Amino acid sequence: MANVVPVEPYTGEWYPGFKPEFIASPYIIDGTGPFTPEDEDKFWFLDFHWSRGLTPLAAFAWGQDGYCWGTQHAAEALPLPPGRGITSRFAGTHLYGSALPEPDPRQIGARAQRLGTNLPQFLANYRQTWEAGRDELEATWDYFHGLDLTAVPTGELPDLLTQARRYHQRSMEIHFGVMYPLLVNFLGFYGACAEMGINTADIGKFLQGEDTKIMETDRGLAELAKKAKAAGLRQVFEDNSGNDIRTALSAHGGSASQWLTDFDDFLAVYGHRQEATCDVGVPSWVEDNTIPLDMIKSFVLQDTDHDFEASARNALAERDAAIDAARSGLTKEEQAVFDAGLSSNQAANFPWWQDDHNYYIDLKVMIPLRRVCQELSGRVGADGKDDMLYLFWPELQEVAAGGTYRGELKSLVKDRRQYFDHWGAQRGSMPKVLGTVPDTVEDPVLIEIFGLNPASIRAVQNPNAAEETVLEGVAAAKGTATGIARVLQSSDDMHRLEPGSILVCESTSPSWTSAFGKIAGAACDGGGMLSHAAIVGREYGVPTVTAIGVATLAIQDGDEVEVDGTNGRVTILKRAADLAGA
Repeated sequence: MANVVPVEPYTGEWYPGFKPEFIASPYIIDGTGPFTPEDEDKFWFLDFHWSRGLTPLAAFAWGQDGYCWGTQHAAEALPLPPGRGITSRFAGTHLYGSALPEPDPRQIGARAQRLGTNLPQFLANYRQTWEAGRDELEATWDYFHGLDLTAVPTGELPDLLTQARRYHQRSMEIHFGVMYPLLVNFLGFYGACAEMGINTADIGKFLQGEDTKIMETDRGLAELAKKAKAAGLRQVFEDNSGNDIRTALSAHGGSASQWLTDFDDFLAVYGHRQEATCDVGVPSWVEDNTIPLDMIKSFVLQDTDHDFEASARNALAERDAAIDAARSGLTKEEQAVFDAGLSSNQAANFPWWQDDHNYYIDLKVMIPLRRVCQELSGRVGADGKDDMLYLFWPELQEVAAGGTYRGELKSLVKDRRQYFDHWGAQRGSMPKVLGTVPDTVEDPVLIEIFGLNPASIRAVQNPNAAEETVLEGVAAAKGTATGIARVLQSSDDMHRLEPGSILVCESTSPSWTSAFGKIAGAACDGGGMLSHAAIVGREYGVPTVTAIGVATLAIQDGDEVEVDGTNGRVTILKRAADLAGA
């Protein structure tokens, strides 16, 4: 019998001054919004991508144009036989997702027939399809990037806002239009391997070892760290953090001046990325240098540089060994099936695309909308450059069209900032699931990306989860490591990671990748075999366990823990309090 986690505590008033028409927008099956009592009949999971919470504009843009347009549009176009995409609701500022199932068996059969026609065509043209979509988005990016917003007449700002929003919406059409068929193809191979008795924990290894734009970025950060060491700047980095590092380097002069020039050259290429997926509320590296400088600092302070080439060689060697081991136990007929599935998945490689698309879409697609909003803030006399991010889309349009920004609206922005901060502080206590919780889920995105399997669903419903000392999850990246846990809520806290730390978090995104160059292991609440943490753990050779469900609840900051990425187990060896006492 399904368990019910009440949604009632998260219903009622949402952001101050919210009206239902503020969140209205076209969708395919279902739109976003705050929780209502009727939502208790569905299963909702806390999405780990936005641990900070979402501002009103971010909630509208992602909730409607990301989840409710992007996933539903792609699930219908492919189609995805058992599912019609994902919808979303908000508990305070925190987003919960829910799969939209197709309940009609006749429709499922008809959709499966269409998939049988469409999927082979997609796979035959996968590379051209992805590159065409990528290039289309890059052309729009170049247009916005080349704009001098200070020279744009005020009367043109409403149209620019609409164009920036459409850029995001189109990105989501391309994003999920590629992601769903890649995922279906992977799952077909996964199922065939399972039927042939191949260890499913090894399937992700068959596709590892491909270079990505995210890893290219990390190598650039590491190279800047080497230059800083060679220039004798280690002490400057050690004594400062974030943007204070830049201030100190500017005052240092000499070799630091050339280093800052190299750093700015790096940002011109790789700095147009945010520390959250498709979140207009977060600055880019160019806007705020804190994150990249702290990442470089972490490399500077390491006694031994991370060997990216060795990691790449090891990933390839592990891949080839895993493939050979899998094939050796198959009959000739089974080998033919395996080879065909492997070839298809290596050509249309989901793990590679997962990181590549982050560079071109997820990490920068909201920057144009953010920049236009900041320009508008300056022109209407807002108290802060980010004030427009605390407006819903219709309110923003009205201000851009010449409406006044003072009095009640200005006061609402202040109240909404306080609301955002209040709910941000509640993140650690938010339920991992809400509504009617099933024993298992069928949607492949929820399983392979979010890690919502029967074990993780049971774990998050365990009332004694905080007392557990042995945690089970997905064996995402092999190996065993022991270290001191650092429990982080977001990538803003990455500076707290020391070499040899065990990273404990809800899950990771590309902004966490450089941390894998110094941590000993990783334990994540969410994430399946195709999640970012699993992919990067395999590429960097860092023991990783995902889909634990309650890692951030059971593990305390400072605990000594062991991560067994081979068997999918995390053991708390000593509590932080006991270590402090000793």
